[in-house]
Amino acid sequence: MMRSLFSGVSGLKSHQTRMDTIGNNIANVNTTGFKSSRTTFADTLSQTLTGASAPTGNLGGTNPKQIGLGTGVASIDLLFTDGSVQSTGKNTDLCLSGNGLFVVKRGEETFYTRDGAFEFDSEGNYVLPGSGLFVQGWTTRDADGNIATNAEPTNIKIQAGSSMAAQQTSKATYTGNLNADTASGTAITTTMTAYDSQGFKYSVPLLFTKTANNTWQLSVANGGNIDHGGTAAFATTPTLTFDANGKYASGTGTVDLTITTGATASQTVTLDLKALTQYANESTIHAETDGHSSGTLSSVSIDSSGVITGVYTNGVRQAEAQVAVAQFSNASGLTKTGNSLYQESNNSGSANIKKASALGCTITPSALEMSNVDIANEFSDMIITQRGFQSNSKIITVGDEMLETMINMKR
Repeated sequence: MMRSLFSGVSGLKSHQTRMDTIGNNIANVNTTGFKSSRTTFADTLSQTLTGASAPTGNLGGTNPKQIGLGTGVASIDLLFTDGSVQSTGKNTDLCLSGNGLFVVKRGEETFYTRDGAFEFDSEGNYVLPGSGLFVQGWTTRDADGNIATNAEPTNIKIQAGSSMAAQQTSKATYTGNLNADTASGTAITTTMTAYDSQGFKYSVPLLFTKTANNTWQLSVANGGNIDHGGTAAFATTPTLTFDANGKYASGTGTVDLTITTGATASQTVTLDLKALTQYANESTIHAETDGHSSGTLSSVSIDSSGVITGVYTNGVRQAEAQVAVAQFSNASGLTKTGNSLYQESNNSGSANIKKASALGCTITPSALEMSNVDIANEFSDMIITQRGFQSNSKIITVGDEMLETMINMKR
């Protein structure tokens, strides 16, 4: 039998595989987060008729005589380039850009995906709604209220309507200016807001009285009486002295104010006054305090680092969770498992799971990643593949005619 027949058959099979890949790419042109593939060919073993010979004194060297035996599929490569960002307006959708994938779980089985069409289910679980897989991330806050990302990621769960407990005020930081043009004996009134352990709000009126040049004293107005029958008092009278440049120089830069209310026996609020200035301008003193009343979760938002922030009815914004991102040394080596999911393979490397910014990835909230299929390129490849298939079929046809001619020689 003629070798060209088998070469033609191998060409038909390879081009059919390439057409299958192109068809799958085009079929998924609108699949969220889909990554296209390409098929590459390589020649198969060649039959050696004569080997190569080295040069001699009388003759030069000769090259080997080899006949190729066709082609085969060398690889089907996953093209892990970014797709375009498509805005959706849905605050739970996420678009991931860069070398990373979202992490989702079913039981103990871990999958990875670029499909960020997430939402919260009836129990507050952050999931892929089509499959119910749990989106992985971190939900524990550190002492500063930031999400701790140094532990193993877990299921993200944020229950709608969850409550935030009241927080008692413990610190107040004063900023702004005391007018240096104020006459001695003149008092400037400011109000500090404080909360007790039950969330009751208290307005504490404080007086800054200028007692001498560059010197001020702080006291509680109204004889120390405040809202809800409470009282406020300093153990000693705070005094502030400013230098010739209007900066705090000495005195009681940090002082404790004791508040007694009906809800608690007493609470101490530490006032930091060192940031105050004294310039010949209007007085703008203002206090920023911690503490808040209780509240109910009203909405959530997600930023570019994957932090899910809850907005409560008491006006407090609190980090609730952070979405985890996985990175692989060879993302193209991942195994597709269907439903836009991937799993580790022997050639993908192990998952390096961190927050998005640590891996150089960017998350676009309220958006999804479109398929990275290039339609123009796919149709061009389709034409080339079709012509290649036709050419290989012609090889088989011509080879058959030659065999027929050879058989007819005996007739």
